[in-house]
Amino acid sequence: MSYLAPSEFVTKMVDAGESKIFMSTRDTLIRAYMAGAILALAAWFAVTINVNTGQPLAGAILFPVGFCMLYLLGFDLLTGVFVLAPLAWLNKRPGCTLGGVLRNWGLVFVGNFGGALTVAFMMAFVTTYGFTQAPDKVGAVIGNVGEARTLGYASHGAMGMITLFMRGMLCNWMVSTGVVGAMVSTTVSGKVIAMWMPIMLFFYMVFEHSVVNMFLFPAGLMLHAPFSVMDYLIWNEIPTALGNLVGGLSFTGLTLYATHVKTAPKRDLRAVA
Repeated sequence: MSYLAPSEFVTKMVDAGESKIFMSTRDTLIRAYMAGAILALAAWFAVTINVNTGQPLAGAILFPVGFCMLYLLGFDLLTGVFVLAPLAWLNKRPGCTLGGVLRNWGLVFVGNFGGALTVAFMMAFVTTYGFTQAPDKVGAVIGNVGEARTLGYASHGAMGMITLFMRGMLCNWMVSTGVVGAMVSTTVSGKVIAMWMPIMLFFYMVFEHSVVNMFLFPAGLMLHAPFSVMDYLIWNEIPTALGNLVGGLSFTGLTLYATHVKTAPKRDLRAVA
């Protein structure tokens, strides 16, 4: 069949989480680095489309190409492992410990950041001809994004922080739905369609994605946008990552696991104690 029912793909979710926990440090970092780099290229691509067409919907429609590429190539985003790795621990898979989950999260964060930072430097270099002139229209817009989504939240104080956190939750509700959606099909076209829909939604709604922001905000700093590294960390990256974690687990990972794990084929999924 080209479609798997939830009681079947929940098995794949737990299996995927187990594989992430036991993956070697080398492979985890390589896959995370490439995921961060490809998603950063997709973000640059989408911003370029928005600038050239004046139509944000066009950028949102085409942005998911990056997510689809990295997923089909087997690379890992922090937002994905936030959801999958804990399920293997909750399912009491042998050797899957909380320490193993945290190790995976830490390595993927480092790899994603490295990949996104590499593309951020390339973007800043290209749009300024090697930092010899002011950035072009695309570079200027990317710099403005960083300012608006750090100092903009800070200007609202506690309510700005809560808004940022909620946008992070909403983001990974959709992104993790894309990750899981790819598991419902056994064909490439089916996987792409299932991934495309929620990723397009999150991007157009301007929700906060920790890995996309690893590209946008360092790039803005390289282009001398008027915010600081601490502004980026406190008023975006850290609350966004926490929101991504809570939203992805709450609305996707734990929800699907709780309601479908008991109906999963017993030969594939170990019973929960």
